[in-house]
Amino acid sequence: MVFIGNHSQFVDSVCAIVVKGQWGNLLKVKNASVLTSSTIHQVLLQLSFYGYGLSHSFPFFKWLDSIPHYSHSMQCSWAMIHILTRHKHFKTAQHMLEKIAHKDFLSSPSVLSTLVRTHDNPEVNSQVLSWLVIHYAKSKMTQDAIQVFEQMRLHEVKPHLHACTVLLNSLLKDGVTHMVWKIYKRMVQVGVVPNMYIYNCLFHACSKSGDVERAEQLLNEMNIKGVVCDIFTYNTLISLYCRKGMHYEALSIQDRMEREGINLDIVSYNSLIYGFCKEGRMREAMRMFSEIKNVTPNHVTYTTLIDGYCKTNELEQALKMRELMEAKGLYPRVVTYNSILRKLCQDGRIRDANKLLNEMGERKVQADNITCNTLINAYCKIGDLKSALKFKNKMSEAGLKPDPFTYKALIHGFCKTSGLESAKELMFSMLDAGFSPSYCTYSWIVDGYCKKDNMDAVLALPDEFLSRGLCLDVSVYRALIRRSCKVERIECAEKLFNHMEGKGISGDSVIYTSLAYAYWKVGNASAASSMLEEMARRRLMITVKLYRCFSTSDASENNVSQIFWNHVVDRGLMLRNTMNKIQQMLI
Repeated sequence: MVFIGNHSQFVDSVCAIVVKGQWGNLLKVKNASVLTSSTIHQVLLQLSFYGYGLSHSFPFFKWLDSIPHYSHSMQCSWAMIHILTRHKHFKTAQHMLEKIAHKDFLSSPSVLSTLVRTHDNPEVNSQVLSWLVIHYAKSKMTQDAIQVFEQMRLHEVKPHLHACTVLLNSLLKDGVTHMVWKIYKRMVQVGVVPNMYIYNCLFHACSKSGDVERAEQLLNEMNIKGVVCDIFTYNTLISLYCRKGMHYEALSIQDRMEREGINLDIVSYNSLIYGFCKEGRMREAMRMFSEIKNVTPNHVTYTTLIDGYCKTNELEQALKMRELMEAKGLYPRVVTYNSILRKLCQDGRIRDANKLLNEMGERKVQADNITCNTLINAYCKIGDLKSALKFKNKMSEAGLKPDPFTYKALIHGFCKTSGLESAKELMFSMLDAGFSPSYCTYSWIVDGYCKKDNMDAVLALPDEFLSRGLCLDVSVYRALIRRSCKVERIECAEKLFNHMEGKGISGDSVIYTSLAYAYWKVGNASAASSMLEEMARRRLMITVKLYRCFSTSDASENNVSQIFWNHVVDRGLMLRNTMNKIQQMLI
Protein backbone atom coordinates (compact mmCIF):
# COMPACT_ATOMS: atom_id res chain seq x y z
CA MET A 1 0.00 0.00 0.00
CA VAL A 2 1.32 3.43 -0.94
CA PHE A 3 1.06 6.25 1.65
CA ILE A 4 -1.82 8.66 0.93
CA GLY A 5 -1.13 12.28 1.98
CA ASN A 6 -4.67 13.44 2.70
CA HIS A 7 -5.81 12.27 6.18
CA SER A 8 -9.45 11.60 5.23
CA GLN A 9 -8.28 9.56 2.25
CA PHE A 10 -5.93 7.69 4.55
CA VAL A 11 -8.84 6.88 6.91
CA ASP A 12 -10.84 5.61 3.89
CA SER A 13 -7.87 3.45 2.88
CA VAL A 14 -7.54 1.99 6.39
CA CYS A 15 -11.29 1.23 6.39
CA ALA A 16 -10.88 -0.61 3.08
CA ILE A 17 -7.99 -2.66 4.49
CA VAL A 18 -10.02 -3.51 7.62
CA VAL A 19 -12.99 -4.64 5.53
CA LYS A 20 -10.71 -6.83 3.41
CA GLY A 21 -9.04 -8.19 6.56
CA GLN A 22 -5.53 -7.24 5.37
CA TRP A 23 -4.51 -5.70 8.69
CA GLY A 24 -0.84 -6.62 8.28
CA ASN A 25 -0.49 -3.96 5.59
CA LEU A 26 -1.11 -1.30 8.24
CA LEU A 27 2.18 -2.19 9.92
CA LYS A 28 4.28 -1.09 6.95
CA VAL A 29 6.68 1.62 7.96
CA LYS A 30 5.04 4.49 6.06
CA ASN A 31 1.63 3.74 7.53
CA ALA A 32 2.56 2.75 11.09
CA SER A 33 3.83 6.22 11.98
CA VAL A 34 0.41 7.78 11.28
CA LEU A 35 -1.65 4.92 12.70
CA THR A 36 -2.54 6.93 15.81
CA SER A 37 -5.43 6.47 18.23
CA SER A 38 -7.04 9.51 16.63
CA THR A 39 -6.95 7.78 13.23
CA ILE A 40 -8.34 4.55 14.70
CA HIS A 41 -11.16 6.52 16.32
CA GLN A 42 -12.08 7.97 12.91
CA VAL A 43 -11.89 4.52 11.33
CA LEU A 44 -14.24 3.01 13.93
CA LEU A 45 -16.73 5.85 13.47
CA GLN A 46 -16.59 5.51 9.68
CA LEU A 47 -17.04 1.73 9.73
CA SER A 48 -20.04 2.22 11.97
CA PHE A 49 -21.43 5.02 9.78
CA TYR A 50 -21.28 2.86 6.62
CA GLY A 51 -23.06 0.01 8.41
CA TYR A 52 -20.19 -2.44 8.77
CA GLY A 53 -21.01 -4.74 11.69
CA LEU A 54 -19.02 -6.04 14.61
CA SER A 55 -17.47 -8.75 12.48
CA HIS A 56 -15.15 -6.06 11.06
CA SER A 57 -14.64 -3.45 13.77
CA PHE A 58 -14.31 -5.55 16.95
CA PRO A 59 -11.70 -8.08 15.71
CA PHE A 60 -9.73 -5.14 14.31
CA PHE A 61 -10.03 -3.29 17.64
CA LYS A 62 -8.72 -6.35 19.53
CA TRP A 63 -5.91 -6.87 17.01
CA LEU A 64 -4.68 -3.33 17.63
CA ASP A 65 -4.11 -4.23 21.29
CA SER A 66 -1.37 -6.64 20.18
CA ILE A 67 0.63 -3.88 18.46
CA PRO A 68 3.65 -2.81 20.58
CA HIS A 69 3.58 0.76 21.91
CA TYR A 70 -0.03 1.27 20.83
CA SER A 71 -2.87 1.78 23.33
CA HIS A 72 -6.45 2.75 22.69
CA SER A 73 -7.45 6.26 23.65
CA MET A 74 -10.55 7.01 25.70
CA GLN A 75 -12.35 8.08 22.49
CA CYS A 76 -11.51 4.78 20.74
CA SER A 77 -12.69 2.67 23.65
CA TRP A 78 -15.86 4.77 24.01
CA ALA A 79 -16.62 4.39 20.28
CA MET A 80 -16.14 0.61 20.52
CA ILE A 81 -18.39 0.42 23.61
CA HIS A 82 -21.11 2.26 21.66
CA ILE A 83 -20.76 -0.05 18.67
CA LEU A 84 -20.95 -3.15 20.90
CA THR A 85 -24.00 -1.75 22.72
CA ARG A 86 -25.79 -0.89 19.50
CA HIS A 87 -25.29 -4.49 18.34
CA LYS A 88 -26.64 -5.83 21.68
CA HIS A 89 -23.27 -7.22 22.86
CA PHE A 90 -24.02 -5.88 26.32
CA LYS A 91 -21.72 -8.03 28.45
CA THR A 92 -18.65 -7.26 26.33
CA ALA A 93 -19.50 -3.55 26.24
CA GLN A 94 -20.05 -3.47 30.01
CA HIS A 95 -16.75 -5.27 30.67
CA MET A 96 -14.88 -2.79 28.47
CA LEU A 97 -16.59 0.17 30.16
CA GLU A 98 -15.60 -1.08 33.61
CA LYS A 99 -11.98 -1.38 32.43
CA ILE A 100 -11.81 2.29 31.41
CA ALA A 101 -14.06 3.64 34.20
CA HIS A 102 -11.14 4.43 36.51
CA LYS A 103 -8.88 5.88 33.81
CA ASP A 104 -8.42 9.39 32.51
CA PHE A 105 -11.00 11.03 34.79
CA LEU A 106 -13.90 9.50 32.86
CA SER A 107 -16.43 10.86 35.36
CA SER A 108 -15.22 14.45 35.04
CA PRO A 109 -17.83 16.75 33.45
CA SER A 110 -15.57 17.97 30.62
CA VAL A 111 -14.54 14.45 29.52
CA LEU A 112 -18.05 13.02 29.73
CA SER A 113 -19.59 16.00 27.97
CA THR A 114 -17.22 15.56 25.03
CA LEU A 115 -17.87 11.81 24.80
CA VAL A 116 -21.65 12.18 24.98
CA ARG A 117 -21.64 14.80 22.21
CA THR A 118 -19.49 12.55 19.98
CA HIS A 119 -22.19 9.86 19.93
CA ASP A 120 -25.69 11.26 19.70
CA ASN A 121 -27.65 8.01 19.83
CA PRO A 122 -29.87 8.66 22.90
CA GLU A 123 -30.75 5.00 23.47
CA VAL A 124 -27.12 3.86 23.45
CA ASN A 125 -25.99 6.85 25.54
CA SER A 126 -28.69 6.03 28.07
CA GLN A 127 -27.57 2.39 28.28
CA VAL A 128 -23.83 3.12 28.53
CA LEU A 129 -24.11 6.00 30.99
CA SER A 130 -26.55 4.03 33.14
CA TRP A 131 -23.99 1.21 33.33
CA LEU A 132 -21.40 3.78 34.36
CA VAL A 133 -23.62 5.13 37.15
CA ILE A 134 -24.19 1.56 38.41
CA HIS A 135 -20.48 0.73 38.27
CA TYR A 136 -19.39 3.82 40.21
CA ALA A 137 -22.19 3.46 42.76
CA LYS A 138 -21.35 -0.22 43.40
CA SER A 139 -17.63 0.67 43.62
CA LYS A 140 -18.45 3.10 46.47
CA MET A 141 -17.53 6.03 44.20
CA THR A 142 -20.81 7.79 44.82
CA GLN A 143 -19.55 11.25 43.88
CA ASP A 144 -18.43 9.96 40.48
CA ALA A 145 -21.82 8.31 39.99
CA ILE A 146 -23.52 11.63 40.77
CA GLN A 147 -21.30 13.44 38.25
CA VAL A 148 -22.26 10.97 35.52
CA PHE A 149 -25.92 11.34 36.45
CA GLU A 150 -25.62 15.14 36.26
CA GLN A 151 -24.12 14.94 32.77
CA MET A 152 -27.01 12.69 31.73
CA ARG A 153 -29.45 15.30 33.04
CA LEU A 154 -27.65 18.18 31.29
CA HIS A 155 -27.64 16.30 27.96
CA GLU A 156 -31.26 15.17 28.48
CA VAL A 157 -30.26 11.51 28.54
CA LYS A 158 -32.79 9.50 30.56
CA PRO A 159 -31.17 7.04 33.01
CA HIS A 160 -32.45 3.49 33.34
CA LEU A 161 -34.57 2.72 36.40
CA HIS A 162 -32.03 0.21 37.69
CA ALA A 163 -29.28 2.85 37.61
CA CYS A 164 -31.53 5.23 39.56
CA THR A 165 -32.23 2.57 42.21
CA VAL A 166 -28.54 1.66 42.61
CA LEU A 167 -27.53 5.33 42.92
CA LEU A 168 -30.21 6.08 45.52
CA ASN A 169 -29.22 2.97 47.51
CA SER A 170 -25.57 4.05 47.40
CA LEU A 171 -26.50 7.47 48.82
CA LEU A 172 -28.49 5.77 51.58
CA LYS A 173 -25.52 3.57 52.48
CA ASP A 174 -23.33 6.68 52.65
CA GLY A 175 -25.84 8.24 55.05
CA VAL A 176 -26.46 11.33 52.89
CA THR A 177 -30.25 11.21 53.08
CA HIS A 178 -30.69 14.82 51.94
CA MET A 179 -28.94 13.97 48.65
CA VAL A 180 -31.46 11.16 48.01
CA TRP A 181 -34.24 13.71 47.68
CA LYS A 182 -32.17 16.06 45.51
CA ILE A 183 -31.21 13.29 43.09
CA TYR A 184 -34.76 11.91 43.05
CA LYS A 185 -36.13 15.36 42.13
CA ARG A 186 -33.66 15.57 39.23
CA MET A 187 -34.57 12.05 38.10
CA VAL A 188 -38.21 13.07 37.81
CA GLN A 189 -37.15 16.20 35.88
CA VAL A 190 -35.49 14.07 33.17
CA GLY A 191 -38.61 11.93 32.80
CA VAL A 192 -37.91 9.00 35.12
CA VAL A 193 -41.20 7.45 36.27
CA PRO A 194 -40.50 5.92 39.70
CA ASN A 195 -41.30 2.25 40.20
CA MET A 196 -41.70 0.24 43.38
CA TYR A 197 -37.92 -0.12 43.87
CA ILE A 198 -37.30 3.62 43.68
CA TYR A 199 -40.17 4.25 46.09
CA ASN A 200 -38.66 1.69 48.46
CA CYS A 201 -35.40 3.68 48.44
CA LEU A 202 -37.39 6.79 49.32
CA PHE A 203 -39.19 4.97 52.14
CA HIS A 204 -35.79 3.86 53.42
CA ALA A 205 -34.68 7.51 53.40
CA CYS A 206 -37.80 8.47 55.39
CA SER A 207 -37.07 5.68 57.86
CA LYS A 208 -33.46 6.84 58.34
CA SER A 209 -34.51 10.42 59.03
CA GLY A 210 -37.63 9.45 60.99
CA ASP A 211 -39.85 11.41 58.60
CA VAL A 212 -43.32 9.88 59.07
CA GLU A 213 -45.18 12.67 57.26
CA ARG A 214 -43.14 12.29 54.08
CA ALA A 215 -43.47 8.50 54.18
CA GLU A 216 -47.26 8.81 54.34
CA GLN A 217 -47.20 11.26 51.40
CA LEU A 218 -45.20 8.71 49.39
CA LEU A 219 -47.69 5.96 50.24
CA ASN A 220 -50.57 8.13 49.01
CA GLU A 221 -48.61 8.97 45.86
CA MET A 222 -48.06 5.26 45.15
CA ASN A 223 -51.77 4.59 45.63
CA ILE A 224 -52.74 7.38 43.20
CA LYS A 225 -50.21 6.23 40.57
CA GLY A 226 -51.15 2.58 40.97
CA VAL A 227 -47.66 1.50 42.04
CA VAL A 228 -47.96 -1.73 44.03
CA CYS A 229 -46.29 -1.98 47.46
CA ASP A 230 -44.24 -5.04 48.40
CA ILE A 231 -43.16 -6.58 51.71
CA PHE A 232 -40.13 -4.24 51.89
CA THR A 233 -42.36 -1.15 51.57
CA TYR A 234 -44.63 -2.29 54.36
CA ASN A 235 -41.80 -3.48 56.62
CA THR A 236 -40.07 -0.11 56.31
CA LEU A 237 -43.31 1.67 57.27
CA ILE A 238 -43.97 -0.68 60.21
CA SER A 239 -40.41 -0.17 61.47
CA LEU A 240 -40.73 3.62 61.17
CA TYR A 241 -44.07 3.71 62.99
CA CYS A 242 -42.82 1.41 65.75
CA ARG A 243 -39.69 3.48 66.34
CA LYS A 244 -41.91 6.54 66.66
CA GLY A 245 -44.26 4.76 69.10
CA MET A 246 -47.14 4.92 66.58
CA HIS A 247 -48.53 1.46 67.28
CA TYR A 248 -52.00 2.04 65.86
CA GLU A 249 -50.52 3.10 62.50
CA ALA A 250 -48.13 0.12 62.51
CA LEU A 251 -50.99 -2.30 63.17
CA SER A 252 -53.00 -0.60 60.41
CA ILE A 253 -50.20 -1.49 57.97
CA GLN A 254 -50.36 -5.07 59.26
CA ASP A 255 -54.11 -5.13 58.50
CA ARG A 256 -53.51 -3.69 55.03
CA MET A 257 -50.90 -6.37 54.29
CA GLU A 258 -53.33 -9.11 55.30
CA ARG A 259 -56.10 -7.60 53.15
CA GLU A 260 -53.73 -7.56 50.17
CA GLY A 261 -52.71 -11.16 50.75
CA ILE A 262 -49.14 -10.29 51.77
CA ASN A 263 -47.99 -12.49 54.64
CA LEU A 264 -45.98 -10.85 57.40
CA ASP A 265 -42.40 -12.10 57.48
CA ILE A 266 -40.20 -12.31 60.57
CA VAL A 267 -38.92 -8.76 59.93
CA SER A 268 -42.51 -7.46 60.19
CA TYR A 269 -43.14 -9.32 63.44
CA ASN A 270 -39.78 -8.28 64.92
CA SER A 271 -40.52 -4.60 64.25
CA LEU A 272 -43.96 -4.84 65.88
CA ILE A 273 -42.54 -6.69 68.89
CA TYR A 274 -39.72 -4.14 69.18
CA GLY A 275 -42.23 -1.27 69.15
CA PHE A 276 -44.04 -2.69 72.19
CA CYS A 277 -40.82 -3.67 74.02
CA LYS A 278 -39.37 -0.19 73.49
CA GLU A 279 -42.23 1.28 75.51
CA GLY A 280 -42.21 -1.47 78.14
CA ARG A 281 -45.50 -2.95 76.92
CA MET A 282 -44.40 -6.54 77.38
CA ARG A 283 -47.93 -8.00 77.50
CA GLU A 284 -48.66 -6.67 73.99
CA ALA A 285 -45.22 -7.78 72.83
CA MET A 286 -45.85 -11.33 74.02
CA ARG A 287 -49.30 -11.35 72.44
CA MET A 288 -47.72 -10.38 69.12
CA PHE A 289 -45.10 -13.13 69.67
CA SER A 290 -47.87 -15.67 70.18
CA GLU A 291 -49.54 -14.55 66.92
CA ILE A 292 -46.48 -15.32 64.75
CA LYS A 293 -47.54 -17.65 61.96
CA ASN A 294 -46.00 -19.08 58.77
CA VAL A 295 -42.54 -17.91 59.90
CA THR A 296 -40.10 -18.97 62.62
CA PRO A 297 -38.93 -16.58 65.37
CA ASN A 298 -35.20 -15.89 65.05
CA HIS A 299 -32.38 -14.54 67.24
CA VAL A 300 -33.65 -10.98 66.81
CA THR A 301 -37.15 -11.95 68.01
CA TYR A 302 -35.96 -13.57 71.22
CA THR A 303 -33.25 -11.00 71.91
CA THR A 304 -35.77 -8.15 71.54
CA LEU A 305 -38.07 -9.80 74.08
CA ILE A 306 -35.21 -10.61 76.47
CA ASP A 307 -34.00 -6.99 76.26
CA GLY A 308 -37.54 -5.75 76.80
CA TYR A 309 -37.95 -7.82 79.97
CA CYS A 310 -34.54 -6.66 81.25
CA LYS A 311 -35.53 -3.03 80.76
CA THR A 312 -38.81 -3.53 82.64
CA ASN A 313 -36.93 -5.12 85.57
CA GLU A 314 -38.31 -8.60 84.85
CA LEU A 315 -35.05 -10.53 84.79
CA GLU A 316 -36.71 -13.85 85.62
CA GLN A 317 -38.97 -13.52 82.58
CA ALA A 318 -35.94 -12.62 80.48
CA LEU A 319 -34.14 -15.76 81.63
CA LYS A 320 -37.22 -17.89 80.90
CA MET A 321 -37.31 -16.43 77.38
CA ARG A 322 -33.66 -17.35 77.00
CA GLU A 323 -34.47 -20.94 78.01
CA LEU A 324 -37.26 -21.03 75.42
CA MET A 325 -34.86 -19.66 72.82
CA GLU A 326 -32.33 -22.42 73.52
CA ALA A 327 -35.06 -25.07 73.53
CA LYS A 328 -35.81 -24.01 69.94
CA GLY A 329 -32.17 -24.59 69.00
CA LEU A 330 -31.20 -20.92 68.96
CA TYR A 331 -28.23 -20.15 71.18
CA PRO A 332 -27.64 -16.63 72.54
CA ARG A 333 -25.22 -14.41 70.66
CA VAL A 334 -23.30 -11.48 72.06
CA VAL A 335 -26.25 -9.05 71.74
CA THR A 336 -28.47 -11.35 73.81
CA TYR A 337 -25.80 -11.79 76.47
CA ASN A 338 -25.23 -8.02 76.60
CA SER A 339 -28.88 -7.38 77.48
CA ILE A 340 -28.76 -9.82 80.42
CA LEU A 341 -25.31 -8.59 81.51
CA ARG A 342 -26.52 -5.00 81.55
CA LYS A 343 -29.42 -5.92 83.85
CA LEU A 344 -27.23 -7.97 86.20
CA CYS A 345 -24.78 -5.09 86.47
CA GLN A 346 -27.58 -2.58 87.08
CA ASP A 347 -28.76 -4.79 89.95
CA GLY A 348 -25.21 -4.91 91.35
CA ARG A 349 -24.92 -8.65 90.66
CA ILE A 350 -21.33 -8.45 89.43
CA ARG A 351 -20.52 -12.04 90.41
CA ASP A 352 -23.44 -13.36 88.32
CA ALA A 353 -22.35 -11.09 85.47
CA ASN A 354 -18.87 -12.63 85.56
CA LYS A 355 -20.38 -16.14 85.55
CA LEU A 356 -22.31 -15.18 82.43
CA LEU A 357 -19.09 -13.84 80.89
CA ASN A 358 -17.36 -17.17 81.60
CA GLU A 359 -20.28 -18.96 79.95
CA MET A 360 -19.78 -16.78 76.87
CA GLY A 361 -16.13 -17.86 76.76
CA GLU A 362 -17.07 -21.55 77.11
CA ARG A 363 -19.56 -21.20 74.26
CA LYS A 364 -17.04 -19.36 72.09
CA VAL A 365 -19.20 -16.22 72.02
CA GLN A 366 -16.81 -13.32 71.45
CA ALA A 367 -17.33 -10.36 73.81
CA ASP A 368 -17.60 -6.96 72.13
CA ASN A 369 -17.09 -3.36 73.30
CA ILE A 370 -20.59 -3.22 74.80
CA THR A 371 -19.89 -6.34 76.90
CA CYS A 372 -16.63 -4.92 78.23
CA ASN A 373 -17.95 -1.40 78.76
CA THR A 374 -20.94 -2.76 80.72
CA LEU A 375 -18.64 -4.53 83.19
CA ILE A 376 -16.12 -1.67 83.34
CA ASN A 377 -18.94 0.77 84.14
CA ALA A 378 -20.34 -1.60 86.77
CA TYR A 379 -16.96 -1.86 88.52
CA CYS A 380 -16.51 1.93 88.36
CA LYS A 381 -19.94 2.48 89.95
CA ILE A 382 -19.03 0.36 92.98
CA GLY A 383 -15.60 2.01 93.21
CA ASP A 384 -13.61 -1.09 92.20
CA LEU A 385 -11.28 0.76 89.83
CA LYS A 386 -8.63 -1.96 90.03
CA SER A 387 -11.01 -4.51 88.47
CA ALA A 388 -12.23 -1.93 85.96
CA LEU A 389 -8.67 -1.27 84.72
CA LYS A 390 -7.95 -5.00 84.71
CA PHE A 391 -10.97 -5.48 82.47
CA LYS A 392 -9.83 -2.64 80.20
CA ASN A 393 -6.50 -4.47 79.76
CA LYS A 394 -8.33 -7.73 78.96
CA MET A 395 -10.33 -5.81 76.41
CA SER A 396 -7.12 -4.67 74.67
CA GLU A 397 -5.65 -8.19 74.83
CA ALA A 398 -8.75 -9.49 73.03
CA GLY A 399 -8.12 -7.04 70.18
CA LEU A 400 -10.88 -4.62 71.20
CA LYS A 401 -10.10 -0.91 71.31
CA PRO A 402 -11.44 1.30 74.11
CA ASP A 403 -14.11 3.68 72.81
CA PRO A 404 -15.36 7.01 74.24
CA PHE A 405 -17.72 5.17 76.62
CA THR A 406 -14.80 3.15 78.06
CA TYR A 407 -12.83 6.28 78.83
CA LYS A 408 -15.85 8.17 80.20
CA ALA A 409 -16.76 5.33 82.59
CA LEU A 410 -13.18 5.12 83.92
CA ILE A 411 -12.74 8.91 84.21
CA HIS A 412 -16.03 9.20 86.09
CA GLY A 413 -15.04 6.30 88.33
CA PHE A 414 -11.68 7.86 89.27
CA CYS A 415 -13.26 11.30 89.81
CA LYS A 416 -15.80 9.76 92.21
CA THR A 417 -12.99 8.10 94.21
CA SER A 418 -10.80 11.24 94.16
CA GLY A 419 -8.27 9.63 91.84
CA LEU A 420 -8.02 12.86 89.88
CA GLU A 421 -4.52 12.36 88.50
CA SER A 422 -5.54 8.98 87.08
CA ALA A 423 -8.72 10.56 85.69
CA LYS A 424 -6.67 13.30 84.05
CA GLU A 425 -4.23 10.79 82.52
CA LEU A 426 -7.15 8.81 81.12
CA MET A 427 -8.56 12.03 79.62
CA PHE A 428 -5.26 12.63 77.84
CA SER A 429 -5.18 8.99 76.70
CA MET A 430 -8.68 9.53 75.33
CA LEU A 431 -7.44 12.54 73.35
CA ASP A 432 -4.42 10.58 72.10
CA ALA A 433 -6.82 7.88 70.87
CA GLY A 434 -8.58 10.51 68.74
CA PHE A 435 -11.69 11.02 70.89
CA SER A 436 -12.94 14.39 72.12
CA PRO A 437 -14.00 14.50 75.78
CA SER A 438 -17.52 15.83 76.32
CA TYR A 439 -18.54 18.67 78.62
CA CYS A 440 -19.47 16.05 81.25
CA THR A 441 -15.95 14.61 81.20
CA TYR A 442 -14.32 17.99 81.82
CA SER A 443 -17.01 18.76 84.44
CA TRP A 444 -16.14 15.69 86.51
CA ILE A 445 -12.48 16.70 86.60
CA VAL A 446 -13.26 20.36 87.42
CA ASP A 447 -15.71 19.25 90.14
CA GLY A 448 -13.11 16.89 91.59
CA TYR A 449 -10.46 19.60 91.88
CA CYS A 450 -13.06 22.05 93.18
CA LYS A 451 -13.96 19.68 96.03
CA LYS A 452 -10.26 19.50 96.89
CA ASP A 453 -10.07 23.30 96.63
CA ASN A 454 -7.30 22.88 94.05
CA MET A 455 -8.36 25.21 91.23
CA ASP A 456 -4.69 25.72 90.31
CA ALA A 457 -4.82 22.20 88.83
CA VAL A 458 -7.72 23.32 86.61
CA LEU A 459 -5.79 26.44 85.55
CA ALA A 460 -2.81 24.26 84.63
CA LEU A 461 -4.82 22.05 82.26
CA PRO A 462 -4.51 24.24 79.11
CA ASP A 463 -0.72 24.35 79.41
CA GLU A 464 -0.66 20.58 79.93
CA PHE A 465 -2.49 20.21 76.62
CA LEU A 466 0.25 22.20 74.90
CA SER A 467 3.13 20.40 76.67
CA ARG A 468 1.73 17.06 75.47
CA GLY A 469 1.44 18.33 71.89
CA LEU A 470 -2.35 18.23 71.94
CA CYS A 471 -4.62 20.69 70.16
CA LEU A 472 -5.79 23.44 72.50
CA ASP A 473 -8.90 25.00 71.01
CA VAL A 474 -11.96 26.90 72.16
CA SER A 475 -13.83 23.66 73.06
CA VAL A 476 -11.40 22.98 75.96
CA TYR A 477 -11.73 26.50 77.35
CA ARG A 478 -15.50 26.41 76.82
CA ALA A 479 -15.88 23.32 79.00
CA LEU A 480 -13.50 24.51 81.73
CA ILE A 481 -14.92 28.06 81.93
CA ARG A 482 -18.53 26.91 81.80
CA ARG A 483 -18.06 24.41 84.62
CA SER A 484 -16.00 26.80 86.74
CA CYS A 485 -18.83 29.33 86.46
CA LYS A 486 -21.39 26.65 87.31
CA VAL A 487 -19.59 25.77 90.57
CA GLU A 488 -19.20 29.50 91.28
CA ARG A 489 -15.42 29.57 90.90
CA ILE A 490 -15.55 32.84 88.96
CA GLU A 491 -11.96 33.83 89.69
CA CYS A 492 -10.77 30.59 88.08
CA ALA A 493 -13.08 31.18 85.11
CA GLU A 494 -11.69 34.71 84.67
CA LYS A 495 -8.11 33.46 84.67
CA LEU A 496 -8.97 30.76 82.11
CA PHE A 497 -10.68 33.41 79.96
CA ASN A 498 -7.60 35.66 80.10
CA HIS A 499 -5.34 32.69 79.33
CA MET A 500 -7.52 31.87 76.32
CA GLU A 501 -7.38 35.41 74.96
CA GLY A 502 -3.62 35.45 75.58
CA LYS A 503 -3.34 32.46 73.26
CA GLY A 504 -5.25 34.37 70.57
CA ILE A 505 -8.35 32.18 70.88
CA SER A 506 -11.69 33.99 70.67
CA GLY A 507 -14.49 33.03 73.01
CA ASP A 508 -17.90 31.95 71.75
CA SER A 509 -21.50 32.52 72.90
CA VAL A 510 -21.28 29.79 75.57
CA ILE A 511 -18.18 31.29 77.18
CA TYR A 512 -19.47 34.87 77.26
CA THR A 513 -22.94 33.84 78.46
CA SER A 514 -21.44 31.61 81.19
CA LEU A 515 -19.32 34.45 82.54
CA ALA A 516 -22.10 37.05 82.22
CA TYR A 517 -24.60 34.79 84.01
CA ALA A 518 -22.10 33.94 86.77
CA TYR A 519 -21.34 37.63 87.35
CA TRP A 520 -25.06 38.45 87.38
CA LYS A 521 -25.79 35.77 89.99
CA VAL A 522 -23.18 37.16 92.41
CA GLY A 523 -24.45 40.71 91.91
CA ASN A 524 -21.64 42.00 89.68
CA ALA A 525 -23.94 43.66 87.12
CA SER A 526 -21.12 45.82 85.73
CA ALA A 527 -18.94 42.80 84.78
CA ALA A 528 -21.99 40.97 83.38
CA SER A 529 -22.90 43.99 81.23
CA SER A 530 -19.33 44.19 79.98
CA MET A 531 -19.50 40.57 78.79
CA LEU A 532 -22.87 41.13 77.11
CA GLU A 533 -21.57 44.28 75.40
CA GLU A 534 -18.65 42.29 73.98
CA MET A 535 -21.10 39.67 72.74
CA ALA A 536 -23.15 42.36 71.01
CA ARG A 537 -20.01 43.88 69.48
CA ARG A 538 -18.95 40.49 68.11
CA ARG A 539 -22.54 39.64 67.10
CA LEU A 540 -22.61 36.47 69.20
CA MET A 541 -26.23 35.37 69.63
CA ILE A 542 -27.96 33.26 72.27
CA THR A 543 -29.87 30.26 70.91
CA VAL A 544 -32.71 28.23 72.43
CA LYS A 545 -30.25 25.42 73.17
CA LEU A 546 -27.97 27.83 75.05
CA TYR A 547 -30.91 29.27 76.97
CA ARG A 548 -31.89 25.76 78.13
CA CYS A 549 -28.38 25.25 79.56
CA PHE A 550 -28.83 28.22 81.91
CA SER A 551 -32.55 28.08 82.69
CA THR A 552 -33.20 26.83 86.21
CA SER A 553 -36.03 25.16 88.09
CA ASP A 554 -34.71 26.53 91.39
CA ALA A 555 -37.35 29.04 92.65
CA SER A 556 -34.73 31.07 94.56
CA GLU A 557 -32.79 31.66 91.34
CA ASN A 558 -35.82 32.16 89.10
CA ASN A 559 -36.18 35.88 89.74
CA VAL A 560 -32.46 36.56 89.18
CA SER A 561 -32.55 34.40 86.04
CA GLN A 562 -35.58 36.20 84.59
CA ILE A 563 -34.04 39.66 85.09
CA PHE A 564 -30.85 38.45 83.40
CA TRP A 565 -32.69 37.15 80.32
CA ASN A 566 -34.70 40.38 80.09
CA HIS A 567 -31.39 42.23 80.11
CA VAL A 568 -30.12 39.94 77.32
CA VAL A 569 -33.23 40.60 75.21
CA ASP A 570 -32.89 44.36 75.70
CA ARG A 571 -29.39 44.18 74.25
CA GLY A 572 -30.63 42.38 71.14
CA LEU A 573 -28.68 39.19 71.80
CA MET A 574 -31.63 36.95 70.91
CA LEU A 575 -33.32 36.62 67.55
CA ARG A 576 -37.08 37.17 67.51
CA ASN A 577 -37.58 33.53 66.47
CA THR A 578 -35.54 32.38 69.49
CA MET A 579 -37.58 34.59 71.83
CA ASN A 580 -40.83 33.15 70.47
CA LYS A 581 -39.62 29.57 71.01
CA ILE A 582 -38.56 30.37 74.58
CA GLN A 583 -41.94 31.97 75.32
CA GLN A 584 -43.68 28.81 74.02
CA MET A 585 -41.48 26.72 76.34
CA LEU A 586 -42.51 28.83 79.34
CA ILE A 587 -46.26 28.50 78.67
